Amino acid sequence: MVDAVENRPVKAGMGVDVGGHQGLSWISWGLRLLGIGPLLILLALVGVIATLTPDFLKPGNIANIVSQTAVIAIVAIGQHLVILTRGIDLSVGANLALATVMGGLLYREVDSAFLVMLAMVATGGLVGAINGIAYIFGRLPHPFIITLAMLSICRGLALELAVGHTTMRGMPEAIASVGGASSFGIPNAFFIVIGVALLVFVMAKAMVWGRWTYAVGGQPEAARRMGIPVKGVLISTYVISGLCAGIGAVVLAGRTEAASPLYGNLLELDTIAAVIIGGASFLGGRGHLGHALVGAVMIGVIRNALNLLGVDVFFQMIAIGLIIVIAVEADVLRNHLEARARVVQAARAS
Repeated sequence: MVDAVENRPVKAGMGVDVGGHQGLSWISWGLRLLGIGPLLILLALVGVIATLTPDFLKPGNIANIVSQTAVIAIVAIGQHLVILTRGIDLSVGANLALATVMGGLLYREVDSAFLVMLAMVATGGLVGAINGIAYIFGRLPHPFIITLAMLSICRGLALELAVGHTTMRGMPEAIASVGGASSFGIPNAFFIVIGVALLVFVMAKAMVWGRWTYAVGGQPEAARRMGIPVKGVLISTYVISGLCAGIGAVVLAGRTEAASPLYGNLLELDTIAAVIIGGASFLGGRGHLGHALVGAVMIGVIRNALNLLGVDVFFQMIAIGLIIVIAVEADVLRNHLEARARVVQAARAS
């Protein structure tokens, strides 16, 4: 057969190529839509909630959402890095509780905001380091094991060390200002979230460590063959996750002006949900820090809206669970579309 326009033979695969091009275009659009899906869902959610309850968009309520979401967002930043490397940190909630207790105990001895904050952050980082070192050098099959163990250990230590095994009131004024006060009408906790997010973003994008993290999460064996210090990268992500839990402890202790072994209950599930809702994959190597923050805000918005609507707390838990299922299904769909895209590209190349 001869092409009537250019008077040259038509290749047998030309029809397939055109179809493949169209298929690839649709798949690309689908992947882009999934990429911005969390933000679109958040905007739609805000629009619907604002219609149902006018109080939602009032400045005071927005400030409440920011303050209540700050701890989840900060700890989710560290959880994001761990999940990026195919791991999980189940100890973050108990780690945060232990960190507040350590800070509360120190405050009883020394009235120094700096030392109390340092004690909380250092406690979080130490627990994170134990998680990473035990996982790597203990040759454990999955970080689920050590982080679950540390969840129990940290919660037990927090209960044992806390005076009266319960909440200890009082925090330095500077810490109370960090967690509970506002500047220019914006809660100070918001600036802490932005500061932590920017620091981790710069580390991930401007430092070679960031490329190593994605490489280890995407193809750990290939990363090892390339000479990337896989063990060091993995340990560093758990240390950062612990430090984020410590910073979250400072914010929460400041907002409540107290330390408690009961803080952080189910925080590990909230942070995992935020990261997965934001589009990260348990398979590792994929995820964006901004999306994790969107996921954290979405959880805060849903809880605030359900409170305003008078919905029982048990239904809030059900709602978060359903959102996690939807987010995981979106990840499955994304993997399917990416596989289809590779097939179409291979067909075009041949």
